[in-house]
Amino acid sequence: MSRTSAAQNAVVELLRVSPVADDLAARFARAGHSLYLVGGSVRDAMLGRLHGNDLDFTTDARPEQILALVSPWGDAVWDTGIAFGTVGASKGGIVCEITTFRSDAYDRVTRNPEVRFGDTVEADLVRRDFTVNAMAIDLASREFIDPHDGMSALDDRVLDTPATPQESFADDPLRMLRAARFASQLGLTPAPRVLEAMTSMCAEIARITPERVQAELSKLLCGKFPRRGVELLVDTGLAAHVLPELPAMRLEIDEHHQHKDVYEHSLVVLDQAIDLEEEGAEPDLVLRLAALLHDIGKPDTRRHVEGGGVSFHHHEVVGAKMVRKRLRALRYSKDLTEDVAKLVFLHLRFHGYGKGEWTDSAVRRYVTDAGDLLPRLHKLVRADCTTRNRRKANALQRTYDGLEERIARIAEEEDLARVRPDLDGNEIMRLLGLPPGPLVGQAWRHLKELRLDRGPMDHDEAIAALREWAREQGITPA
Repeated sequence: MSRTSAAQNAVVELLRVSPVADDLAARFARAGHSLYLVGGSVRDAMLGRLHGNDLDFTTDARPEQILALVSPWGDAVWDTGIAFGTVGASKGGIVCEITTFRSDAYDRVTRNPEVRFGDTVEADLVRRDFTVNAMAIDLASREFIDPHDGMSALDDRVLDTPATPQESFADDPLRMLRAARFASQLGLTPAPRVLEAMTSMCAEIARITPERVQAELSKLLCGKFPRRGVELLVDTGLAAHVLPELPAMRLEIDEHHQHKDVYEHSLVVLDQAIDLEEEGAEPDLVLRLAALLHDIGKPDTRRHVEGGGVSFHHHEVVGAKMVRKRLRALRYSKDLTEDVAKLVFLHLRFHGYGKGEWTDSAVRRYVTDAGDLLPRLHKLVRADCTTRNRRKANALQRTYDGLEERIARIAEEEDLARVRPDLDGNEIMRLLGLPPGPLVGQAWRHLKELRLDRGPMDHDEAIAALREWAREQGITPA
């Protein structure tokens, strides 16, 4: 993309939202203040990808002056960031964040700056993380301000820093993770000096809270090129501090114990899982995490087999436990953590299917155990086939096609989405004369197991099965 075309893209995108931007700029101009569109908004406008309705501005006005200017203008106004010079406002569905010029100083122990307000846009831009984010548009004159040649960096798809990367990352180590995230989202390649700094300073990421790390990791995995971001984390050593299970999958392979490189295999599975996502849908973070981490239990379960083989028995069980531990440490939600762990636990189940040897009972259990995760499990299992032997790969895919067809047939016949006992808790209590309590739950679970084994029973069969269970337990119906 040439500088001219990038500028044209930016202007086109700017004009699309200009009623709000122009209106806001006019208010600031009447009060004697300048206003600039800045940062990611300018970068994305130049790339023709200004999606969403969030715009970032910077100004010479001080926070209290910003608040006074936008309070009568915005549909909603908030000042939660005013201590850092930021006031937020929404207008006509556009969310605007307006920040006073800053020239912060960092203690380089935490990532919290000592906020200092500045007087020029140039001084504000030099403190920003990357040159592609250090460009501004003067909304009064529509002039591009690019003191660090961010436009050329975009042309060359290079990620560099306005100051030295050592200064930038010492100020805020989170910027190293942001570099990996931009590699994933925008396909940018870090400049050699940035890569060198990330590698030598990777341990500094320990200053960052797990919540911040989690947010960047999630954005990275949901980017357009997540493999690039993951490889950057591993190659620079950052992954060893934020997701150590990932580089641990780089198992040493010797000539006597051949097996796939687990790390490379996991990257291929990630790529293939993404290819199976529905076109036009939002990136599936749960599926992508499960694809990347499905084999993290292999290093801890690797055993050399006599004769030169290698086994990884129960790596799915160990892997599910490791997933829970790591995702909890990264402060992911309980629901997301459990979903990813369950997919990791179940991803090998299909390999016991053979050429269709499962009974209908086994198929029911597969569906029931997966629950709402079944569509994701289908994608994960298919993505996990990375053999270069096309005949073997095609055979596996055909076999899984057959399993899905069986699931569809049984589901149509038996309502698999709602597998449940043929008697509910109230009827169990009535038939056995039991009060609410643990025995009712045991009876319910017994009937559910029968339902999975036999399929649906009619009402009389279910009652007979319940009474037989009660006799075995020594329960005499009232």
